[in-house]
Order: sequence, then C-alpha cells, then structure tokens
Amino acid sequence: MLNNKKIAVDFDGTIVDDAYPAIGKAKIFAFETLKKLQAEGYRLILWTYRHGKTLDEAVEFCRQNGVEFYAVNSSFEGEVFDSENQSRKLDADWFIDDRNLGGFPGWGEIYNIIQERIEFRVEGKEVLAYSKLKKEKKKGLFW
Repeated sequence: MLNNKKIAVDFDGTIVDDAYPAIGKAKIFAFETLKKLQAEGYRLILWTYRHGKTLDEAVEFCRQNGVEFYAVNSSFEGEVFDSENQSRKLDADWFIDDRNLGGFPGWGEIYNIIQERIEFRVEGKEVLAYSKLKKEKKKGLFW
C-alpha cells in the first residue's frame, strides 16, 4: 500500500527511553510499529534535537533495528535549509513526540491513532479523542 503521508518522529523519549546524549533502551513496539508504517507506505522523517555525532549514532541505531528514514532533520533527503527563504517548520503530516500535549501514549496507541484517523480536543484538563466523544446536537444553523 502506498501513500504520500510523512510522519516526523522524535528520537529521545519516543523511539528510545530518554538518556541523551547516550542512546536509551528501545521503547516497546517502537521499531515494530515504525517498520509496519513504512511497509504501509508512510515516509518516516527523524526529527530530533540531536546533531553531529549524536545524530549519526541515533540514525545508525535505527538502521541496525531495521528502520531507515526518508529524511533526517529535514523535510526531504538532500534539503538545503535556507533560513532567508524557508521556515524551519518541517513539512510532515503528523508528528510523534514524547512531548505531545497529553504525553506519549505508547506505540500501540500511536498505530491505532494513525490507522483510525483519531483526532483530539482538550476539554478542561483532559485530552479527549474525538472518536470517543459523544456527538453534540447542533443548536443553530451554523453551530
């Protein structure tokens, strides 16, 4: 199955336990989920604070675990960043990061969120999945 979706994935605290600048233990189901997403045609981008030697180590660790990225810290392979003409914001459809609003739900949940296209909203102090919310009756013509 091919698609054009790009997923930006953080490394420390997301793919592996946070042990920066060392490489932590792989998170449960991280590499299995990433490989499955790649097999389904998703383009994975490693989007991390790491650079230089620590970035090279992270990329190699992922490669040794069966995941090679479409791009690393860029929107596409070979991108030359021009701060005069470009935003530093990455061109991706989804971002997976341990610092997401609501925290990191785990790789099993991440896969379900992507497959079921689950969206979220914040209500009070809770982050709720739209798929699990009751549909509210419309009260007027536009709302």
